[in-house]
Amino acid sequence: MPAFAFSSMRFVLALFASVHLAAATPASDEVIYPAPEGINDVRHEDKLELLKGALEHTRKQYGGYTMRPAGIVMNKARQQVTLASGKDLTLGWGSTSLDMEKDFLPIRICLRKGLGGFRIALIAEGRQGEFDKVRSLDDLKKFIVGQGNGWAGNELLTAAGLNVVTSNYDSLFRMLAIRRIDLFPRGLSEAFSEYEANRTAVPNLAIEQSFLIRYDNPYYFFVAKENTRLAQRIEQGLRAMIKDGSFDEIFWRYNGEWIRRANVNERRVLHLQNSELPPQTPLADKSLWFDPAAPLPK
Repeated sequence: MPAFAFSSMRFVLALFASVHLAAATPASDEVIYPAPEGINDVRHEDKLELLKGALEHTRKQYGGYTMRPAGIVMNKARQQVTLASGKDLTLGWGSTSLDMEKDFLPIRICLRKGLGGFRIALIAEGRQGEFDKVRSLDDLKKFIVGQGNGWAGNELLTAAGLNVVTSNYDSLFRMLAIRRIDLFPRGLSEAFSEYEANRTAVPNLAIEQSFLIRYDNPYYFFVAKENTRLAQRIEQGLRAMIKDGSFDEIFWRYNGEWIRRANVNERRVLHLQNSELPPQTPLADKSLWFDPAAPLPK
C-alpha cells in the first residue's frame, strides 16, 4: 500500500477519534457522510476538516454531535437516493445544480472556493504533445473524456459537445493508462493530490500542462430537505470559520501548493457556460471564491 494512502488513513482515523472524544456530551446531531470509494481516494480530507470545524464552532448553540462515514461505499447516484431518506446518509457533498437544489437543501458556501471550476486534466504519460495542439473546445471534442458515474458535471460536458464516458471513480485512472479514455478533468486541487495518490498504482499517469477547462462549479454540503437544523448549524459554523480565518487556513493548507503548481495564468482557458447554475448562487460575495488574479499568500 502506498505511503500516501497510509498517511491519509491515519489522518481519517485520528479525525474520527478526535470527534468521538470531543462528543463527551450527549450527541444532538448525527452526521453520516459518504465513505471513500477506494484506498487511494483522498478527495475528502479537507471537507471533513471543514465539517468538524463547523460542528465544533456551533457546539455552544447546538450541543454535541457524532460524525462517521456511511457503512457502505456508494456512487453519486446511490448517495443521492440514500441522502433523500435521511437515514444511512445525513450529509452529502458535490457540485450544485438546479436538480440538486430542488431535491436537497444546499449550504451555499463553496467548500473549495470555486476551485472545482478550474479543471485540469489527468492524462497518460507521453501524450502531452497531443494536448498541446488543443486551442478550442472543438479541438477537445476529438478526445474521450472520463467522468464518474452520476457526477453533476457530466451533463454540462456532454452539452458542450464533448465525448464523455463514465465509470466508477477508481477505474478511471486505469482507463487512462490503457487509453480507454484520453483525459480525466479534475478540480485544480484534485488533479495534483489524486496524481500523487495514484501514480504508484498507475505509473504512466501524468498531469496535462497546457490548458484548463473553466466554468462556475460551486461545491457544497447538502442535507435532506427536512433537515433544516443540521443545514443551519453547518452554515453558521462555516461562516464563523470564515470570520475567524480558520476556513481560509484549511483552504490554503490543502490547496496552496497545487494552486502554485498549476500555473493557472499561463494556461489556455477553455470556457464553458454552466446552464445548471442555480440563480441563488452567491457569486457576488467575493469572500467565498478563489480569485486567480489576486496575489497568493506567502
